[in-house]
Amino acid sequence: MRFSRKFQKLFSVDAAQSLWEHACRWTHPVSARRILATIDRAELEKIRERYPYRPNARRINAYEDAAYWIGINVKHVQDLWLDRAPSLQILDLGCGAGYFLYLCQLFGHEGLGLDPDDEPFFRGTTKLLGVRRVIARITPQTPLPDLGRKFDLVSGHRVCFHRIARDEEGIWKEWAPADWKFFINDIRTRFLKPNGRLLLEFNPRRDGSSFFTEELRTCFLSQGARIFRRKALLAADPNECPRFKQI
Repeated sequence: MRFSRKFQKLFSVDAAQSLWEHACRWTHPVSARRILATIDRAELEKIRERYPYRPNARRINAYEDAAYWIGINVKHVQDLWLDRAPSLQILDLGCGAGYFLYLCQLFGHEGLGLDPDDEPFFRGTTKLLGVRRVIARITPQTPLPDLGRKFDLVSGHRVCFHRIARDEEGIWKEWAPADWKFFINDIRTRFLKPNGRLLLEFNPRRDGSSFFTEELRTCFLSQGARIFRRKALLAADPNECPRFKQI
């Protein structure tokens, strides 16, 4: 059974899309090592000592591991063609430690993060990396705070703001399709420029299945989304086909 599932994955649409992503990155290489050399890793360690792990925190999210997170975010930058695009205005939802926006800034873009102030460690890392952020929490059926401008790209990586609460079995209660439609409309009408894009990347579920259940896939497709592996890409105009490459 396990071999059969692995064989199916090897020749799945997801595998083909993954191969395409790798090919695009290979043809436009970015040196993660050079980018890593621009970060004061000793200072990162000092920030971690100042703000130790919270009780029961998952060590997999060791954000002081700059080498790991730079590698992850180099891929994000390449997949959105940000290493080849003209200067863009970028809003990153759930900016966390700030690595993604730090890379965007190195490539000439202007970035702004939005995140709740739940993690003291992030206060230190965003300051170290020179990443500006607005303190706010994303909640269902609630407009985002007015930021006074619009953006070419609004992004969210490893999105988790749609998780509301855990039940007794540890399963998350999540946003309903109506909540996603409200959120997408809020981003489109108030935060995206006419040729802007909204990119959301989701973690797989606990059982390894896709975030996009049949209901959620239908919901996102009805909003004009292009679903590519774990990502949903939407254009400012719901009638336009969104592109990862910035026009």
